[in-house]
Amino acid sequence: MGPALAAVLVVLVLVAVATVRAGRLGHARGIATAALRAVVQLCAVALLITAVLRSWWASAGFITLMILVAAATSARRVSSLRLGWPVLAPIAAGALPASALVVASGAVPLTEVAVVPIAGILIGGAMTATSLAGRRALDELRDRHGEYEAALALGLVPRDAALEICRPSAGQALVPALDQTRTVGLVTLPGAFVGVLLGGGTPVQAGAAQLLVLVALLAVEAIAVAVTVELVANGLLRRPGPAV
Repeated sequence: MGPALAAVLVVLVLVAVATVRAGRLGHARGIATAALRAVVQLCAVALLITAVLRSWWASAGFITLMILVAAATSARRVSSLRLGWPVLAPIAAGALPASALVVASGAVPLTEVAVVPIAGILIGGAMTATSLAGRRALDELRDRHGEYEAALALGLVPRDAALEICRPSAGQALVPALDQTRTVGLVTLPGAFVGVLLGGGTPVQAGAAQLLVLVALLAVEAIAVAVTVELVANGLLRRPGPAV
């Protein structure tokens, strides 16, 4: 903590904003807003986390809050906050069973300080996969609407016709998790590994913790993508306007 950290953060944000402006990528304001929100939210979490980790009830409430915020974020990315609340299903279906399995197996200590971070990582992975899969699926149905109608004309029911169009593209939402798992240790040393090392753990313990997180994320994101595609195909997750 100190002026050097603040200066580095400001410079990095300015570089990112300047780059997207120069490249006309269209997210300059979003980058600045996201950085500012991260500062505010992490400061708030830093102040609250000690109290949260003292009680299982408070920890459960915090995990519930994480799920709701993740659902709201994905809803805005996929369609709109008003029509997008079904994204709560893929996020919860992916993150909650995996978190319960990890804790029940004893792979993670049954303590608040261990459970809350693991749950947060898995919820974040489910959120990202849901956002990517939902956007890709809906974009495909919009851009290839003629093919969708052709499939209906051939006798496919709406769900099967939609799946034929959107499923392959939505499956690409798993690529980031696959690449991260394939290259771990060779290209990146992800957060769980570094966190265990900084916490005084051995490299073997750090590697085991990171492996658990990566494999759990694969399962979580696979479930989230599968559920998202089904919601889109059944017309439960859509953008404002007439149904496909």
